Amino acid sequence: MTLTSYIFGIVSAAMVLVVVIELLRRRQLRERHALWWLIAGTLALVVGIFPETLAHAAGLVGVEVPVNLVFFVSIGTLFLVCLQHSAELTRLESKTRSLAEQAAIQDLRLRSLEQRLSAEANDTTGN
Repeated sequence: MTLTSYIFGIVSAAMVLVVVIELLRRRQLRERHALWWLIAGTLALVVGIFPETLAHAAGLVGVEVPVNLVFFVSIGTLFLVCLQHSAELTRLESKTRSLAEQAAIQDLRLRSLEQRLSAEANDTTGN
């Protein structure tokens, strides 16, 4: 590993952590969404600082090429993020549908009351 790639790995991982923390600080990212990115950034930082840990982890898992372990973990992390977002999207769609139904019922009740008041006003002015 060259010094340039070593420094690039550390700086890239640190930048991921800084960006995620800044988004959390500005409340543009919620904690439960940031969790996977913080884990991935921390793992990348550890591997960037101690590259031999990747080779050791690959050996423990039985992966011959350490970079393949990086790809596998990255794909797994992205899968978990997508799964988390899909679950939240499903929950929000259900809530949106329920709110739209409640709004439609309230609108129907309001129109019914307006028609009744209009009819009563016409009855009192017509007598």
